[in-house]
Amino acid sequence: MGIENNIILAIQRAECYSPNSVEKDFAILHAVGERLKALGWMVEYVSEDSLTDGELPVASAYLSMARSPHVLEMLKQAEVDGRLVLNSPQGVESCTRSRVEKALRGLSKPLVPPRQGGNGYWLKRGDASAQTEGDVVYCKNEQELEEAKQTFARRGINDYVVSAHVEGDLVKFYGVRGSKGFFFYCYPNENGTMKFGDERRNGKPHHYPFDVEQLREDAFRVAEVTSTDFFGGDVIVRPDGSYVMIDFNDWPSYSSCCEEAAEAIAKRFEEKLLRKKDEG
Repeated sequence: MGIENNIILAIQRAECYSPNSVEKDFAILHAVGERLKALGWMVEYVSEDSLTDGELPVASAYLSMARSPHVLEMLKQAEVDGRLVLNSPQGVESCTRSRVEKALRGLSKPLVPPRQGGNGYWLKRGDASAQTEGDVVYCKNEQELEEAKQTFARRGINDYVVSAHVEGDLVKFYGVRGSKGFFFYCYPNENGTMKFGDERRNGKPHHYPFDVEQLREDAFRVAEVTSTDFFGGDVIVRPDGSYVMIDFNDWPSYSSCCEEAAEAIAKRFEEKLLRKKDEG
């Protein structure tokens, strides 16, 4: 089963997948790792960059923020060998924008933004998470949208998502699946959790009333569909309280709730690790 020792390998996300968030991403990984150490596990840290051309060190389990295809393939093999990997490599792959949009459109409740509108458009890279500011582009009209698509094509990006800009409050959420289920939300335009600054386009929040419990339920439904244990995302809350989901990510930085999230992630990880050990 591969649970013969207590070593957990914590894999730090490669810098290219942590634009403007390297320190924040490592902060949550380290916070989780230290909690697991306090629970009696041996935790070793390694960067994803050091694994992209090499082999995966043997461990009982992998606490992974990795996103590179090579590392994900190695982690899939680790799962086949009976080792726990969270987030699962399949979950990470399910969180590309194209796959998330497809998952959202498959749910009974409409959560995706409309494709047409009068307030501009967003063109977003669909085959991977945003790695540069140019992977997410606001276009004022259809002409700018077509020009942006051509720029994507010149960069070799042919998998993309297009949606109409939705006016309203930008709300960021974070979650951890588990017996109790951790959930937190905030307004990034107020607390400085912005990555590229695109969030400013929606302006200061009006704090439109919305159903927080419904958002929690919807977020966990998406997490279940994408097989993602540690997740986050963004919604736009319209003046009438309805909302659309504009982003969903595997293992965000949890920068607004790092300590609380780290506690929940460590508990979820140990819960699944002990369950796998019992099954073996």
